[in-house]
Amino acid sequence: MDQFNDLVSVQMRTMEKLIYLQSEIERCQQVEEQLLALREEAKLEEVRTDIDKMKAELLDIHRQFEEQTDEVIRSYQELSFSAR
Repeated sequence: MDQFNDLVSVQMRTMEKLIYLQSEIERCQQVEEQLLALREEAKLEEVRTDIDKMKAELLDIHRQFEEQTDEVIRSYQELSFSAR
């Protein structure tokens, strides 16, 4: 049961990272739109670079979250089988 709880805790921290990065991407995209309107090309490129980096990080965290989900499911199944 401890392993299952640990896995769930780790997965919750990963979920927090996912939510944070998604909100940061949205914020940067809003800045991107504002800069486009102001024709600030130099700053626009910087923001686009930041968005690309965060999207790549988001993909990595999403993949990690899926792996953790699989592990949580396996741990729960093992826990269920051992309780029988």
